[in-house]
Amino acid sequence: MTDHHIGMIVPSSNLTMETELPRMLRAREEAAPEDRFVFHSSRMRMQKVTPEQLKGMNAQTERASLELADARPDVVATACLVAIMAQGPGYHCTAEDEITRVLRDQDADAPVVSSAGALLSGIEALGAKRVAVITPYMKPLTETVVNYIEDAGTEVVDSLSLEVADNLAVARLNPDDLREHWKRLDLAGAEAIVLSACVQMPSLSAVQHVEDASGLPVLSAATATAYRILSELGLKATVPDAGRLLSGGY
Repeated sequence: MTDHHIGMIVPSSNLTMETELPRMLRAREEAAPEDRFVFHSSRMRMQKVTPEQLKGMNAQTERASLELADARPDVVATACLVAIMAQGPGYHCTAEDEITRVLRDQDADAPVVSSAGALLSGIEALGAKRVAVITPYMKPLTETVVNYIEDAGTEVVDSLSLEVADNLAVARLNPDDLREHWKRLDLAGAEAIVLSACVQMPSLSAVQHVEDASGLPVLSAATATAYRILSELGLKATVPDAGRLLSGGY
């Protein structure tokens, strides 16, 4: 039996990263008990999803990375997708490199996963060239996410903004509402659905339902992050009832 230590850098008001990721990996433990997962978090202050607060949160990355380095994690995941995407196309590479540098300076050699980069990796793994996207953000931030995804080479055929500005309120959205929200998307030409382009917006309980109902692969920022974490640990990316990306075939 092996313990895998997962470091997480999360916004201070994020409740979902520390709920859905452990829930997925606990489900994997039940199916494959030879691997266990231990979580360690460091927080960066952010209350409202505004450009100013997102920029301020990003400035705390080095301090949060230093704290996690002391725990010697096997992999580090940083959670705020839109904070990274708001800095411009491709910024997830810069953010991941910054955290990697801090960890290595402390002799903590761990791969780094960002939720922004993970979402792009998940879409690519599914082979989807056209996606539809749901976000909790106000429309200007949703446009930022759409532009970021499209800059990486994936067309966004439609998007839905739930327009919730308060980050804590985002965490309190009912994930089962997504079982109806997805029906508001124009899926003509879509090859996959991003059910939640935000690790703070709960979606796990709806992912498999929407995939079954729509007939399309369904992923979220959280399931994509789990996929990348497992891949970086050299483990098969399998989580029961969490969508095609985590079926073990990618």
